[in-house]
Amino acid sequence: MSETAAIRHLDLRRKEPPVPSAELVYDVFWWGDLPIGAKASARGELPLGVGQLRALAADLLARQLAGREPALGAPLVAGSEGQPHRALSLQSAATMDHLEERLEELTSLPPCDASDIALIICTRDRPRALERCLASLPRQVSEPGQFIVVDNSASGSARALCANYGGIDYVHEPAPGLSRARNAGIRAARRPVLAFTDDDVEPHPAWLSEVSRAFRQHDVECVTGLVLPATLGTKAQRNFQFALGAFGNSFVPLLFDERFFAETRPHGAHVWRIGAGANMAFRRSAFDRAGLFDERLGAGASGCSEDSEFWYRLLALGGSCLYEPRAVVLHHHRSEWQELKSQVRVYMRGHVSALVAQHDAFGDRGNLRRIGLQLPKYFVRTGLGSLLHGRWTRLSLMTAEIRGWLAGLTYLARPGWRRRRGEWQKL
Repeated sequence: MSETAAIRHLDLRRKEPPVPSAELVYDVFWWGDLPIGAKASARGELPLGVGQLRALAADLLARQLAGREPALGAPLVAGSEGQPHRALSLQSAATMDHLEERLEELTSLPPCDASDIALIICTRDRPRALERCLASLPRQVSEPGQFIVVDNSASGSARALCANYGGIDYVHEPAPGLSRARNAGIRAARRPVLAFTDDDVEPHPAWLSEVSRAFRQHDVECVTGLVLPATLGTKAQRNFQFALGAFGNSFVPLLFDERFFAETRPHGAHVWRIGAGANMAFRRSAFDRAGLFDERLGAGASGCSEDSEFWYRLLALGGSCLYEPRAVVLHHHRSEWQELKSQVRVYMRGHVSALVAQHDAFGDRGNLRRIGLQLPKYFVRTGLGSLLHGRWTRLSLMTAEIRGWLAGLTYLARPGWRRRRGEWQKL
């Protein structure tokens, strides 16, 4: 892993910006407000030549067209590994007229009204992160109809900070747990669409506009979006982004529906590929139909995966989710190495606990196969690869993952915890 890394946001319609003085440069490519791809390069490989930029733009925009043009089968349906089932064919492409004009239409859309959205941010004793997040929100091109901050601290530590910002509905939920906090936000919301982000996030100015657009254009119950790194200044942040894959890196929309669920269900449906809790939104009717977040799961409880368990529940009950990378947020990854190791351990523990909950609720044995077969195979494969290539930091993180997996196994032997299966709270 490089010693230093920097992020460039490069609009391919314009001149390439200066190359940062870092050994590794992570370029995020845009076409106006449309994110279309990303690439990590050594500093010696930059700047990109004119020919490289043109070829790159042509390739990335062609992928956008294939993934967004309804006449070509868009949105593409996600396959077993969260990759699209290709729908583009020469025959269908030949029937399209004015492809360049259509691309321009796809990348130059006017803002969409977001007044039907209740924005919910949950926080717990992180005033600096919350202040940074709140300071970024006035840049939204479309304001939400309601703005809720749920303070999950015991003392209500965010109350004074929220009072400095007008228009915030402050909710204090002292009982610890991210799921509890999110459920408190849902109960306080008075809009038909509920959008969630975290206090360590800075939303792109078009975020809520694109969330609203996605719901207006598609009959889905959930929309997730692209999570990009805000900075890569530390070893922990770089390893989370590159070694662990962060929150995914797809730049074309994907539909997760009954086909995806049927394909992955025998092996534990890969619902974590749908998105991240730092960038997700739901129709309120989804909670009316499927209940609220499982309060056994998530930060402050078993660890995490309360978001992916809810997506599992929606798909198991016949719903669908859309991943729309137009809706972008920037996430501040953990900056300290020990914080990252702790996060990795807790994430894996939460993942295993969610698999137990999903099995108990729906009887899908694929969840148990993932716990007892797929995850151990992943540890062996990752461990051997790390040893062979001398990736000692990755091996250290994998050790934390194994500790989390072992802790997660204990949920199989908690009858009281498991008896609460399916007892999702209602609105």
